[in-house]
Amino acid sequence: MQDEVTPPAKDAAPTGTQTLLRGLAVIHAVAAGARDLKAIAQQIGTTRSTTHRLASALVEERYLRVLPQVGYLLGPKLIELGFQAREEVPLVMLATPWLDELSRLTGDTIHLGVRDGDEVLYLHKNPGRNGPEMRSRVGHRMPLARTGIGKALLLDATPQEWQRLYQISLPAAGHNPLWPNHPEQSWEQVFARMQTYVAGGYSFDLEDNEPSIRCVAAPIRDASRQIIAAISIASTVPYMPLEKMQQLIPLAQKAAAGISAELGGKA
Repeated sequence: MQDEVTPPAKDAAPTGTQTLLRGLAVIHAVAAGARDLKAIAQQIGTTRSTTHRLASALVEERYLRVLPQVGYLLGPKLIELGFQAREEVPLVMLATPWLDELSRLTGDTIHLGVRDGDEVLYLHKNPGRNGPEMRSRVGHRMPLARTGIGKALLLDATPQEWQRLYQISLPAAGHNPLWPNHPEQSWEQVFARMQTYVAGGYSFDLEDNEPSIRCVAAPIRDASRQIIAAISIASTVPYMPLEKMQQLIPLAQKAAAGISAELGGKA
């Protein structure tokens, strides 16, 4: 509350960096839930008159808005800048440092993918040092319901959507053509697994899509809390026992949360 004892002349005309920082502090206070001048002033430590001038300028420039019976809210200019910032920095560019770190820590193959219709579109791949090279590649597509990344992308989807995607992914005669002796899981089994994944915030590929390939995946969320991408840590069965998969869950989730934070998402 140092501002309360500042001489009036100085308090009346804050300039330069101090003004900029105070203006940003007002925006942060409103974002944190302050809805009137008193609450904003208490949070940022300024007088009511200074707070009023700062808030009025921010409203005029559309960084804040005022609604009757509600008070101050974040303004449309911030929405515009947020979308612009997201478009200017590609997802792959933001994610690459996190994916490289996962690759370094695990030695496994690391994927980044997004949903494109009923398929996963792979945007990035760090080849693994463990086991043979996987056939996945940037630009490759796989069924959502059969991959770890696909399941992570579907954690917020409805059971009806899960079932639709499960049904369209079923190979002829109930067997995977890449693995003729591997029986398909029933819808009931798939549904139970998805419920577990939703509760835990992760997903597994337990050789569902390709023989001997397993992976651990986690969703990436943007500022709207929507799932917009997912990452996975994948390897062959000898290098990916179930015990290791459980240990990799928090590692995948930490990287996904870091990428989410770069996109304005919150943990």
